[in-house]
Amino acid sequence: MELFEQDDGPGDETAGNAPEFTVSELSGAVRRTIEGAFGRVRVRGEIGRVSMPRSGHVYFALKDDRATLDAVAWKGQVARLSVRPEEGLEVIATGRMTTYPGQSKYQLIVDDLAPAGAGALMAMLEKRRAALAAEGLFDAARKKPIPYLPEVIGVVTSPSGAVIRDILHRLRDRFPRRVLIWPVAVQGQACAPEVAAAIRGFNALAPGGPVPRPDLIIVARGGGSLEDLWGFNEEIVVRAAAESAIPLISAVGHETDTTLIDHAADRRAPTPTAAAEMAVPVRLDLLGRTGELGGRLARAMAQRAEARRVRLADLSRGLGRPEALTGPARQRADLVAQRLEPALLSAVHRKRAVFAGLAGQARPELLARFIAAERRALAQRGDRLAPALARGAALARTGLDRLAARLAPATGRMARRAAADRAQLDALAGRLTVAPADRLAALADRLSALDRMRQTLGYAETLRRGYAVIRADGAVATSRTAAAGAAALEIEFHDGRLDAVPGGRGTRPAGRGKPGPGGQGELF
Repeated sequence: MELFEQDDGPGDETAGNAPEFTVSELSGAVRRTIEGAFGRVRVRGEIGRVSMPRSGHVYFALKDDRATLDAVAWKGQVARLSVRPEEGLEVIATGRMTTYPGQSKYQLIVDDLAPAGAGALMAMLEKRRAALAAEGLFDAARKKPIPYLPEVIGVVTSPSGAVIRDILHRLRDRFPRRVLIWPVAVQGQACAPEVAAAIRGFNALAPGGPVPRPDLIIVARGGGSLEDLWGFNEEIVVRAAAESAIPLISAVGHETDTTLIDHAADRRAPTPTAAAEMAVPVRLDLLGRTGELGGRLARAMAQRAEARRVRLADLSRGLGRPEALTGPARQRADLVAQRLEPALLSAVHRKRAVFAGLAGQARPELLARFIAAERRALAQRGDRLAPALARGAALARTGLDRLAARLAPATGRMARRAAADRAQLDALAGRLTVAPADRLAALADRLSALDRMRQTLGYAETLRRGYAVIRADGAVATSRTAAAGAAALEIEFHDGRLDAVPGGRGTRPAGRGKPGPGGQGELF
């Protein structure tokens, strides 16, 4: 539908003949006009009012000093944008113009977003660097020392590039170590979140777990343009590197390339190969140094032992002979031994004299008086024991009487309970005597009912009503064709069975067969 502008004068009465349009028709016509005139355009402007709802779409505005243009990047296109929309960034947006009838406005559907020159990127980079430096993320006090010989090295890079091969080759030449590779995109929109997630993922590994925790992290990428390396300038990557508890070496780009992760890392390497050289020492140099130190240690120990031997020899010459040192002590021991025997004899004589004096004082009268005194003491204790025993027995008898008084009511209750239990037991015994007979009678009735049902449902009752069962070669024949094709037939009546031999194959009428042996005609 096309719209034509009609300029009617104020007094023209034909204005009422102009065609009428619905709102949707007019909005559609405007949309086709704009999309036809501006199929695909490139617009330069400054980004403002960035909005990122949960849907994943990005809404923002492009503006200059005189106008504002609404723009939108759909969710599927956001991941492919080379630059993430940030407020204040000057960009060149490529896309197509269209309208949004719901709000009567036109907007730009963005397919690509690029910085408006290197100068804008450098200005934004310098602004971001200053903001992060003000937070202290680049302070030298935050830097951690690189381990001298790490057991496990984590490498964050692309698994398909030449960078990882250079790192592995250099590690193999210098000092082979275990290497964990965390594959990431090193360029494009997915670079920054994947690199940050890899650094945080290595730090999240538990020591001693199934996946070893690295002692050192290397973030590596080959050289490229400022736009190619932009993912390592993102704030999310810089913060992840600064927060890493594991020492981190940044090896992004060539020696002349500088990114913000270089400032946040604990060590910057000019190239990925140089990062591998920083990570481990040269094994052959270590072996040579170890051998040299071992030789020096052996020589030092030999010299020290020789010096101690000479010193010991000098000191031994200043000591006297052992005989001279032990002679006085031996002489004193001999003197004491000579005095010991007379002293022992003198002590024995004194003890014997004392014992003889005591033996003279021990007479039979003294012993008799001692025994009599002990007997009197024993009699006194016996006199005191009899009343004590009587009192104990009386107390025990009193306690026993109290217990007996308490036991009598309990005995009555036990007798009554025993009588009730005996009555219940007699009742159960009576029921037990009758129960087997009742059970057998019930089972017999049930068995008789089942047998009558068996006879009623069995085919024997049907045979008694005049029917017969024909078996062809041992199987029940239910059709004439099955009976005609059998070699032998058996007919069962209610009073017995009869064998029959068919004389034909179903072509002879029934009842016209020749008599068989025994005078009975054939069935077919």
